[in-house]
Amino acid sequence: MAETMQFELVSPERKLLSAEATAVQIPGADGDMTAMPNHAATITTLRPGTLSVHTAAGNQDFVVTGGFAEINAEGTSVLAERAVPVSEFTQAIFDELMTEAVNMRDNADAEMLDDLAKRATELAAVASQLGLNPSNA
Repeated sequence: MAETMQFELVSPERKLLSAEATAVQIPGADGDMTAMPNHAATITTLRPGTLSVHTAAGNQDFVVTGGFAEINAEGTSVLAERAVPVSEFTQAIFDELMTEAVNMRDNADAEMLDDLAKRATELAAVASQLGLNPSNA
């Protein structure tokens, strides 16, 4: 059996997953990364994207909008700003997230505009990967 680590995914609304994982693919703000058992201690912020958790029972995928991940030799914890299982991520949820991003952009000062534009682009990429229409925002 492959070596495993403890994995936790929580958002403000709920705990989404607590499981033994062999690997976790993380959409890091500075690039995608894969956490595995005995990984060097790392903390990274998340960008909007798909987080994939590999377990003995199969893969579980989640759309995350931000937050951070703490990785160490024993396990990985992800505290997501918002997380939704891919199986529950709908066009309506995507449209809501894009509306929030557009409203933030419209009320942002000049410093925040680049970050918000990047966030909208990343959310649209997630929608495209999941077969949703990213142009509805």
